[in-house]
Amino acid sequence: MALEALLATLALAAPTAGAAATAPRCPPDAANCRAAQGRIIALERVDPDGDGDLHVVIAGGSVTLPGITVLDVSRRLRPKRDPRIGDWAAGAGPVYRGSFGQRQIEVVRVVFRPRRG
Repeated sequence: MALEALLATLALAAPTAGAAATAPRCPPDAANCRAAQGRIIALERVDPDGDGDLHVVIAGGSVTLPGITVLDVSRRLRPKRDPRIGDWAAGAGPVYRGSFGQRQIEVVRVVFRPRRG
């Protein structure tokens, strides 16, 4: 049953028609930079280390796992209203290891768009 719910969530992960046009991109000469976009499938609103950043897991990009990317959004770039599961997100920035050893994008540019529905 949980697998069916996950598959249904991933099926909704296709970007909207205008999403690609506004997705942040890495500068052509940037080293270690990646960009990813997709539907939000998980959030960590309260970071255990207390620095106030937001971790957003999206279905897309394949930076963290095949088809999955974690966006690390600093307190400075965090939106006034946290996004929700099902919203669309895109980010670009350098890739570093997170506290659990996972590869994640530490975004320098990020965009969120609420799910219409």
